[in-house]
Amino acid sequence: MTTAMTCTRLTAFTVAGIFLQIVGLSIFVFGFFPVKPTLSGVSGSESYRDPFCDSSPNSNESELHSEKLRLLHQELSGISLKYDRLILMVIDGLPAEFVLGRDGQPPRNVWKESMPYTQSLLAKGDAIGYHAKAAPPTVTMPRLKAMVSGAIGGFLDVAFNFNTQAFLEDNLLGQFFRIGWKMVMLGDETWLKLFPGLFMRQDGVSSFFVKDTVQVDRNVSRHILHELNRDDWNFLILHYLGLDHVGHTGGRNSPLMAAKLKEMDDIVRTMHLRGMMDRDHDQGQTLLIVVSDHGMTDNGNHGGSSYEETDSLMLFIGLRSNVSDYGAATNNLAFQVDLTPTLALLFGVPIPKNNVGVVVPGILNSLRDYEQLRALELNSWQLLRLMQAQIPSSLFEGFSCNCFVDGICEGLGLDISECSGDKEKQLICLFRNAAVLHNIWKAKKLTESSSAMEDFSRALDAYDTFLKTASEWLASKTTEKPVFLLGLGLSAMLLSCFVCVTLFLSLLKEVYQEPKDQVCSLSYWLNLEEVFIFAVLVILVISMGSSSMVEEEHYIWHFMASTFHLLLLFKTAKIFDFSKGRNILGDYKVGSIFLLLISGRLLRGWRQGGVNWTYVTDISKWLEQVGSGYVKWIHLISIVLVIGLGLFTVSRTGSKRKSVCVLALSFLTCGFLILLHAGRYQDEMFEVSTEFGATVIVKIIYLLLFISAIGSALVLPWSILKKDKSFLAEAGDCLYLIGSAYILCWCLLQLLLQQPINSGPMLLLLIQTLAVSCLSSHGFQVNEWVEIAALYYMGMAGHFALGNSNTLATIDVAGAFIGISSHSTILSGILMFMITYASPMLFLLSLVMYIGAKLRNQSHSTISTQPETSLGHILKLNLGFPCLVPLCINSILLTAYTVVLLLMRNHLFVWSVFSPKYLYVCATTLCTYIGVCILAVTVTYAFFVTTFCRSNRSRQDNS
Repeated sequence: MTTAMTCTRLTAFTVAGIFLQIVGLSIFVFGFFPVKPTLSGVSGSESYRDPFCDSSPNSNESELHSEKLRLLHQELSGISLKYDRLILMVIDGLPAEFVLGRDGQPPRNVWKESMPYTQSLLAKGDAIGYHAKAAPPTVTMPRLKAMVSGAIGGFLDVAFNFNTQAFLEDNLLGQFFRIGWKMVMLGDETWLKLFPGLFMRQDGVSSFFVKDTVQVDRNVSRHILHELNRDDWNFLILHYLGLDHVGHTGGRNSPLMAAKLKEMDDIVRTMHLRGMMDRDHDQGQTLLIVVSDHGMTDNGNHGGSSYEETDSLMLFIGLRSNVSDYGAATNNLAFQVDLTPTLALLFGVPIPKNNVGVVVPGILNSLRDYEQLRALELNSWQLLRLMQAQIPSSLFEGFSCNCFVDGICEGLGLDISECSGDKEKQLICLFRNAAVLHNIWKAKKLTESSSAMEDFSRALDAYDTFLKTASEWLASKTTEKPVFLLGLGLSAMLLSCFVCVTLFLSLLKEVYQEPKDQVCSLSYWLNLEEVFIFAVLVILVISMGSSSMVEEEHYIWHFMASTFHLLLLFKTAKIFDFSKGRNILGDYKVGSIFLLLISGRLLRGWRQGGVNWTYVTDISKWLEQVGSGYVKWIHLISIVLVIGLGLFTVSRTGSKRKSVCVLALSFLTCGFLILLHAGRYQDEMFEVSTEFGATVIVKIIYLLLFISAIGSALVLPWSILKKDKSFLAEAGDCLYLIGSAYILCWCLLQLLLQQPINSGPMLLLLIQTLAVSCLSSHGFQVNEWVEIAALYYMGMAGHFALGNSNTLATIDVAGAFIGISSHSTILSGILMFMITYASPMLFLLSLVMYIGAKLRNQSHSTISTQPETSLGHILKLNLGFPCLVPLCINSILLTAYTVVLLLMRNHLFVWSVFSPKYLYVCATTLCTYIGVCILAVTVTYAFFVTTFCRSNRSRQDNS
């Protein structure tokens, strides 16, 4: 007979497996997620020369005075400057649809009527608007970088959005600063973090207090008239955050949205009349550009890649364009990165080195013919330099400095050819065609040929084709992923998964080793519940390869939860013969299972998750449509019921010790404060007059909940012992109370942080955990590991029932700043994580109460006052499955999805579907680690204290 694994060895191997998984995951993440290829340094006068000529920077430029450098750039560019001042107004989160409409249709009346002045500018041709597509992730920091550098950042920029660092790549602000421009920034402090020391005046506001929809914009607007009356600046940046905050707190259809749009329209009117129309001609011309960094979904969030999130605005006001009708002014398409080369060429500075954008179509129409072609040529040269760093130099053989101008390109004809072959060769061919046509036009222009106009149009089209093709290729181009690192990371995760599964099977064999004939029988291993748990894992792994199933993953979890509850119902009905009369225990179990089924169905219908059917009416949408008053009442009722369930759960132990009474009192106090906060502050948008009071109450709630949870875990094992109870009964009562404290504190915290509409699901999730606990107290009729796996699955089903999905847009940012008086990336990140993983963490914490209920159920067979076996053996039997089962399930899913992501690395949806899902998988792994760690520490501490106290009591009795 083989020796059973000791508790110490099991712990050591488990910790080693987790460590190996962390190392492998870290290696894979940093190897897989892309780092965009960039060129070092900044563009200078060399950017105005042929890329096949000597492109090394002129070292003397750094010694030139800013004014001389400005004149040098202007002379070399060959493009006359029409403007000397620039106003960039950023309206955070404004979808272009609000201003320009969608699919050729004008905006909805409520949006159109809220911005009358802007609409009048578009109707008269004084403004031209573009639907500027933003690249995911659609969060502020990477989108600002894209607008000023023309470069598309890496996918992990979404993580750095909350901890912005100085932007060191070549960008427009740096170029403007080098030619002596004076810049002023008012608004989102992200600009100050990205570009420290560049602004002569500044007034930054935090972008993360999303409940503030008023003061955050007033802080910007109060400076406008003062700045417009001054002539000491060249570049004025206004970044308004209020509209984005309105979206986060109330969605696109928030009652505050129309008023906020009207406020932004008034700002546009002021900027246009006071900043542009009132200026004398000898003061120069001002260009006003209104942009947004991203759009928003119907519920006001962003971060993903849907049309609603990527549809950002780019509105030019003050251009002398030839737009004659409203349709031509609104039905235009561009990319967000196109703003960079457009502004660089309009204001006479070199295009930043890593730009992948192209000149916005139609913006240069006011320029003369040769200036338009010169602008396109400069844009093409800049993209070609970026391509040279990524295309083998052998493909550029035959090109030489000014070869198209001189008409001598060795090995290359000067006629137009059809471009075919691989992408790199096509790009070079397209550039060659555009350069040839440009020089043909130049030659005919000098001879005043009658066909010059036709050749001009051909050259424009050729440049346009090359620029769009090159931009698309460069935007999708990433550095080669290090195969060795990816293989090493995946191998470590596979080994970790093998360790976890081996430990689980070893423990399974040990726990269920008697009788031997049952373990060896096929019917034992093919038990319906076990087969179902494994089948769900297989279905999940298979579905990971489908982008549609990744988007609609919630269907699998909800199906699993409902089906498992039905299996329990059938098994319970089979065990208890109700035809012979009423069975109290059977009625109790059936009632609990029906409670699970009903609550599960309500959770399934509460939110229509996923991506493709979010428009379908669900309970949450219906409640919001009938009125916010109903949502508030549900919120208040949920808080009251959670308090009541908490007091009932604590009272079920029958203990009347002071520590238990204090615990009940703390629940009641926290619940009352949360009820007060919900009734008084929840619906307000945090005006200055109420923010301080609300913040103080929330901080008190945080403190009380922390003390209640930690205090119960530390104190209860010392104070709940009874002489007439067995070791298992004492440990069971202690863990049951601690587990109750954990889940009730967690639920109260979520009722504070979650959106009010989620209070109903949180109540239902608490009911499910208590129902499972009741079933455990009276025998679940299934193996322990199956119960724990089912709890894990129910936690994931609840995760989607709370409105989460596999897109970044559903992350609730609003609650992450409740109770925080000054911005803290760490605290906000922790709160955001708590909100997102409320349900999985709830069910992991409930395992403490689950173990306590199991011990209480088993205690009737243990009548001795000391444990008959070693403490290590008891810990292994009671902690083994609750720790290993979640770790095994998560390890299998993590490893499987890592393989899927590696296989899908060239898939069309790798960055919009599969990569966001992988971030969620990584976050779920962290949640599992935290939950299992809390569980292991709590149970181990409770057992050690119980053993110590019983030993002391035994010695006192003997003495």
